[in-house]
Amino acid sequence: MIRGLRAVDVSIDAVAIPVADGGEGTLEAALAAGFDRVPVVASGPTGSPVQTAYARRDGLAVIEMADVSGLGRLPDGRLEPLCASSTGTGEVIAAALDAGCTSIVLGIGGSACTDGGAGLAQALGAVVLDAHGRHLPAGGAALAAIDTVDLSRMHPGLAEAGIVVACDVDNPLIGPTGAATVYGPQKGASAADVALLELAMQRWAAAVAVATGSDLSDRPGAGAAGGIGFAGFAVLGGSMRSGTDLILDLVGFHDRLDGARLVVTGEGSLDTQTLRGKAPAGVAAAAAAAGVRTVAVCGTSTLSPADLHGAGIDTAYALTNLEPDVARCMTDAAPLLERLGQQIARDELQS
Repeated sequence: MIRGLRAVDVSIDAVAIPVADGGEGTLEAALAAGFDRVPVVASGPTGSPVQTAYARRDGLAVIEMADVSGLGRLPDGRLEPLCASSTGTGEVIAAALDAGCTSIVLGIGGSACTDGGAGLAQALGAVVLDAHGRHLPAGGAALAAIDTVDLSRMHPGLAEAGIVVACDVDNPLIGPTGAATVYGPQKGASAADVALLELAMQRWAAAVAVATGSDLSDRPGAGAAGGIGFAGFAVLGGSMRSGTDLILDLVGFHDRLDGARLVVTGEGSLDTQTLRGKAPAGVAAAAAAAGVRTVAVCGTSTLSPADLHGAGIDTAYALTNLEPDVARCMTDAAPLLERLGQQIARDELQS
């Protein structure tokens, strides 16, 4: 984009600021903002070890669930909707606590599992048992047999840590808009799998309610990332904040708006999901608050001009307007984006 802008006018002062919404890219955004990378070996969604990391600055750790328990960490990309687990995410949190971090930002999104965050909780000391007192194996399906959960041996660092779950969806844990029903099929769950996982989430929520004295399964965001949001609230005692807003703060986005003429944001597809708090909408809202116009670039857009304006985006520039073949848009995105940069410079920055 910057090459395209400067090809039209070499005097254009453009700055690239990586952002994310709490899902994929959160770790890289924090590292680009000056955080230190701390490597960790943790369990992937099916138990195989993966090389991951968290970002640290002073006592603050930024953890990206997708980088350890996400779909991209499934061996050979094979979906495992019933047995994939969030255990590794809990292991990374434990590593950050062991290192003395007292503030944890947990970015969630792109999860490979629907386990209600039970694996995360177990990695931090929760004991999950069936009616015979046996430890349950990893994965959401196993929770259909849960009888009790014991939280008395949780990691001692949690008592002093402030935990913020960075997320931009508002689904509850259970029900027709819950984790299993809405997101289970995206993780490979069949109709029968969804029914089993829904039952498992109901029983997990009930057991946690007995252990904690409160039922937070209906809290907005509890169903995020296969229910990891629920564990963040109900087990870890964390709070939730818009992932985009939080990352914009971490990377100093607001400070860079002073004197800016234009913000360019974007994502692969601008669609109705964009309007529900994804990164481009959050960027546009922050820019509008500072009196700066926003345009978006994308692969494709299904949003009307009214939809775009409602999200604070003046107009959208799509790769498919230059190259109708979506496959080529994906393989040749860089040169196409450079051409869009030239078009934006002519349309938006030349008076």
